Amino acid sequence: MAKKDDLEKDAVKTSVGVVTNAKIKDEEQPKLPWMISSAMFLAPLCWYGPIGSTRSVLIPQLFAQLDPAHKVWAVGILATVASIVGAVTNLLFGALSDVTRTRFGKRKPYIVLGTIAIAISLVVIANMKSIVAIIAIWIVAAAAENAIAAAIYPQISDRVAPKWRGTVSTFYGVGFTIAQQGFALLAAQFLGNVKFGIYFMAGCTVILAIIHELLIQEKGNLDEPKVKFDKDSLKKYFFFPTHDARDFYLALFGKFFMVVGSTIVTTFLLFLFTDYIGQNTKQAGGSISIFSSIMLFIGVFFALVGGPLADKLGRVKAPVVIATFALGAAALFPLFVREPWAMFAYAVIAAFGNGLYNSVDGALNMDVLPSSDTAGKDLGLINLANTLGQMLGAMVASAIVEAFGYGAIFVFAIAMEFIGGVSIAMIKRVKSLPLIKLFISLWKERLNSNLDNENLELTSLLFDLRIFFGWVVLLKKAKKNN
Repeated sequence: MAKKDDLEKDAVKTSVGVVTNAKIKDEEQPKLPWMISSAMFLAPLCWYGPIGSTRSVLIPQLFAQLDPAHKVWAVGILATVASIVGAVTNLLFGALSDVTRTRFGKRKPYIVLGTIAIAISLVVIANMKSIVAIIAIWIVAAAAENAIAAAIYPQISDRVAPKWRGTVSTFYGVGFTIAQQGFALLAAQFLGNVKFGIYFMAGCTVILAIIHELLIQEKGNLDEPKVKFDKDSLKKYFFFPTHDARDFYLALFGKFFMVVGSTIVTTFLLFLFTDYIGQNTKQAGGSISIFSSIMLFIGVFFALVGGPLADKLGRVKAPVVIATFALGAAALFPLFVREPWAMFAYAVIAAFGNGLYNSVDGALNMDVLPSSDTAGKDLGLINLANTLGQMLGAMVASAIVEAFGYGAIFVFAIAMEFIGGVSIAMIKRVKSLPLIKLFISLWKERLNSNLDNENLELTSLLFDLRIFFGWVVLLKKAKKNN
């Protein structure tokens, strides 16, 4: 009974229902925390942008230069080793950041030390002439990557009230989209000088991490109660959650399959343009630039509009499901057509999916967390789904390419996105409104309420969409009657 009373005392109503994992209540944060929002925009640029683009663009080119005959398997082995390291370190560093008590805070030490380790690792890798040595050093880089990822995202749970989580997650989502595609675009410019390109990524990691820490302004947490390391605390902070965690795991697995499906395409982006489509390295560099530009600009657009639209409708699950299925549909183009334009068509649809997903997925994940006390560990698990999905996606892609050719990876991508979309759709805690009811509710809102200037543009857009779909329904009925 006491536990139930405690839950009700800490409960906060949000778009998904009741949230009990909030450290900061809505009334304690009446205005949007702009400094924190800006810091979370930069967060994925600190770690994922530089190291992700190095892994997907620069390292494959480096392997191609060192050992062209074994470049595919070299990428696969790199991904396998990194995935094993990521599986351990992401969960470990997330849990450690939850229980850390320092005058610098609990997240900052892991972000700072991880940034330094990544920068040093990349500089060393740039000067290596052995694939085995590069893979060995990448173990350090992968551990550092997961240390940052596991510590940086829980800052939203630590510092942001539930009513602002969707908006701040949108900042993170836009930053992630730019990190994902913008840095790939940058990396493509260094295919002719891989060494300098890796140096550049190392420098970006350090500079952006410094700016992030200056903006986030994490305070010391020596005043927080120290965690006693006994059987119960070890189970709570270092093991997978078991209580009220069904929807959490569905979100986790949904993200994992979504990431695997998209990663197996982007990991071999260079080789898809050269070996699958038949372009030379110079042509492939230009195609990757176009591909990344499409992914960047369209992705950022939908990342910007996806979050506010989800907040307006009070629904975060449906956009994530739609985005996941869109990524699967995108793979149909290059599956059947071996032309550069098919990859660009993939980019358009995938950019829509990625942008929408990155914008809303963060808010969905926050709302299904089992507890705020273990936010670092639990979000570390979700980040693990992301990083492990990337790494395993590359490993699986290597095996598929060797066994069936490049075309088969698109079939696999479609299957993974379908499974991911279904997993997210099965989440029960997050409310989902049927489309017809949604249109009716929005129609009533339009007729019965006065529109303020702030919501006029969005509501007008939705109204126009309702008119369009209304005419579609009427035409179908007329055709059926005739």
